[in-house]
Amino acid sequence: MPPVTVVLALTVVTILLTISPSIAWRPWPHLKTNGSDYLYENSKKFEGSSELVHLKYHMGPVLTANITVHTIWYGRWQKSQKKIIREFINSISAVNSKRPSVSGWWKTVQLYTDQTGANISRTVRLGEEKNDRFYSHGKKLTRLSVQSVIKSHVTAKSKPLPINPKSGLYLLLTSDDVYVQDFCGQVCGFHYFTFPSIVGYTLPYAWIGNSAKLCPGVCAYPFAVPNYIPGLKPLKSPNGDVGVDGMISVIAHEVAELATNPLVNAWYAGPDPVAPVEIADLCEGIYGTGGGGSYTGQLMDGHDGATYNMNGIRRRFLVQWVWNHILSYCTGPNALDQ
Repeated sequence: MPPVTVVLALTVVTILLTISPSIAWRPWPHLKTNGSDYLYENSKKFEGSSELVHLKYHMGPVLTANITVHTIWYGRWQKSQKKIIREFINSISAVNSKRPSVSGWWKTVQLYTDQTGANISRTVRLGEEKNDRFYSHGKKLTRLSVQSVIKSHVTAKSKPLPINPKSGLYLLLTSDDVYVQDFCGQVCGFHYFTFPSIVGYTLPYAWIGNSAKLCPGVCAYPFAVPNYIPGLKPLKSPNGDVGVDGMISVIAHEVAELATNPLVNAWYAGPDPVAPVEIADLCEGIYGTGGGGSYTGQLMDGHDGATYNMNGIRRRFLVQWVWNHILSYCTGPNALDQ
């Protein structure tokens, strides 16, 4: 389906699937910034605009208790790759990181509240981990089999992951030789909640894939660029791993949306909860001031030539901004990094 320009209102594409998790996508480099919103194929392309966005609270729960992230490493992962991802998650609550910081970025997420006025928790910490290095469900997963993988690790006979529906998030991270349904063609990651009929519990979860071998020009942009864009050079990734550095922004996208919309009935824009437009969707492709469409916005270059926009505990990361419902536009770490 060709691109459709939406001028008067936000529109959502309803994805006709067995389940329809909220999806995270990457900016398409060939889309031009012209002040309009885009729908491209089945992905959501929204440039932040206070005139067009109608983000609403739909009375569902948000994660106000301290958030614990439980991780499933599916496939073969290097120790260095795990270390990058762990440090990003730990950086969300770090208090002494150099500004602009990951924790400053999270402060925009903290602005969101539930019915009682309680804010999303400041604390995000690493929980338990499980390794699935032998591909227990194969190297090709469907959206439903993703939930089956989670079930196998929360019900494992040996050291199962804790069951924590109120403040636990479950990340299924797949290695670069694993294909998940719609990966690269429609999604780079998605979040939803598990079905009791499959897992036995309702648990907020997200899947994010390493695109290094399958589609780095799509899911690791701007550290890799699509072949159909001649002359466009990729930026140098801040941690020396294009696939994992690309995953970081998708992980951030999904964790922010899980915190604000864990059961897909809290904070989102659009009329259809089947395909909600959430706080990170509204800022897709925006990583700095002036960002939108093909332009990432103003970024920083390190002494080693690597590109990033915020600091973690000991590392640097490139993370997209999120929607600030109070200011009605996308904000990054500088807005609240005090």
